[in-house]
Amino acid sequence: MINDVKKDAEERMVKSVQSLIEAFKKVRTGRANPAILDSVMVDYYGTPTPITQVANVIVEDGRALAINPWERNMVPVIERAILKSDLGLNPSTTGDIIRLPMPALTEETRKDYIKQARAEAEKGRVSVRNIRRDANGTIKDLLKDKAISEDEERGGQDQIQKLTDKYIAEVDALLASKEKDLMQV
Repeated sequence: MINDVKKDAEERMVKSVQSLIEAFKKVRTGRANPAILDSVMVDYYGTPTPITQVANVIVEDGRALAINPWERNMVPVIERAILKSDLGLNPSTTGDIIRLPMPALTEETRKDYIKQARAEAEKGRVSVRNIRRDANGTIKDLLKDKAISEDEERGGQDQIQKLTDKYIAEVDALLASKEKDLMQV
């Protein structure tokens, strides 16, 4: 029974870390990265569709993305979607290709992005701790129902704590990596 609780908690903690990774993709660094456009949806014949499903997105050089739509009539639609997004990017079009230059980050914007990354990491830590609380509550309920002994309860809580420590360390490592990316000029 404790193994089931532990397995469920670990699966949920993995999902929390994956969610943090997705949130970090939205925090812009000075380098061009196609993942920054993952959250931008375009109107493709009445259906909201990710840009990557209507165009090729490639890194042109270190500071620019090139978006090559598969259909010529999608160029203005993609431009509008990028301008509407809260990414702060200004597309420029030359024929069929949309170029998306990444503005250089100032010291102030770097600090703002680091604050944003730290806030996302804290949300990840809180999520992992909430999963720990839920798992420990389930273990206590099992003890109350006399399904497990007190020794098994203590052992189960120790296992849950080790999982929690592992995933919080992973969140901290992801944050350190993101901060390093943001501070590179």
